[in-house]
Amino acid sequence: MNDKKMNPEGTNSEDLSEGSISQNSPHNRGESFVPDKGTFVTSDNPFTGSTPNSSGKIVDQGTPLETSESKETEGKRLSMNPNPHPQKKKRSWMPYLLVVLALVTVILVSLAVISSSFGVGGDLGNSDKVAVIYIQGTILSGNVPGGLGYATSEEITENIHKAAADSGVKAIVLRINSPGGSPAAAQEIVEEIQKVRAKGIPVVVSMGDLAASAAYYISAPANYIIANPSTNTGSIGVIWVFQNMSASYNETGVSYYVAKSGEMKDMGSTWRGLTNNEKEYADAVVMESYENFITDVSEGRHMPRSEVKALADGRIYTGTRAKELGLVDGLGNLYDAIDKAAELGGISGEPKVEYMNKASLSSLLLGSNSGGSNETAEQFVSYFEESPYGKILA
Repeated sequence: MNDKKMNPEGTNSEDLSEGSISQNSPHNRGESFVPDKGTFVTSDNPFTGSTPNSSGKIVDQGTPLETSESKETEGKRLSMNPNPHPQKKKRSWMPYLLVVLALVTVILVSLAVISSSFGVGGDLGNSDKVAVIYIQGTILSGNVPGGLGYATSEEITENIHKAAADSGVKAIVLRINSPGGSPAAAQEIVEEIQKVRAKGIPVVVSMGDLAASAAYYISAPANYIIANPSTNTGSIGVIWVFQNMSASYNETGVSYYVAKSGEMKDMGSTWRGLTNNEKEYADAVVMESYENFITDVSEGRHMPRSEVKALADGRIYTGTRAKELGLVDGLGNLYDAIDKAAELGGISGEPKVEYMNKASLSSLLLGSNSGGSNETAEQFVSYFEESPYGKILA
């Protein structure tokens, strides 16, 4: 075995020459040992030094001043940033804001399109308005949703009242498609029309396919009536319908015992027909309603009662024939009626048209042809359609 001592680098200590030892002497190179942590500084300049790393190699650590300053700077940086770990970059909220704005724009545009398609709004360049109110279906009183084939006096009078309360509304158009209905409901609508006219707001009627009986009743007090040449109108008169199903009850073995306080308390019941006295009474009631009808038509159309009675035998007239007889004033469509209303209301230029009760999404859903909608309509109007006293219709 070799007895020669080896240095840390694995070289033979005897191989080191005397010259190399003298050259590496710390005295010759200005080396000074630093007792702190066993490190030593090697430099020709006393202000510089090197530190050996784990492999024994010497690493330059700069001047003591630089080391102190760098430690002080690092300490300040750490004190200012309590989280020494690098933070993730925050995401910008701008893309999210743009997405939200885009969605809001789409919603607003959609609402504008829907509103336009259902008649909300009009020409924004003119503040003077013509209000259009639809009267579609059988006329009766009651709280029945629109779109079920019935036009209630509550809904119609409410819309007329709202239109009259709007200072911007200068005229009203009633767009009518109805076979008639209850004389009492017609009278409620007539009364509201007369109130509006008393305020100086003209009312124009636009007749569609059908405006007969009670539908003509509510048309008569208008300032002007426009019909299509083929509109069915007129049918001035009153009818009271009774149903006698006693023969059917006899066949099926159904019998009734009726306890009543008066002779006519069960008048109109389906289990028997009318007595002679009841028939006379029914005729008297019908003629009373009929006379009221004649009076309102005579006053509304400025026609003598005798002339109205001559036309009021219940027959239907076309729009053309009705104009010849003086029951309507002109022929045309809805927009002709709007123009006429604007003229009577003193509106110059194109008027803004405000549809008060044009079909809504809810009324379209309720008024669909589904079985559920038909059942809903029957529930709402059963008091009228299934009256135990029969139906008086105008």
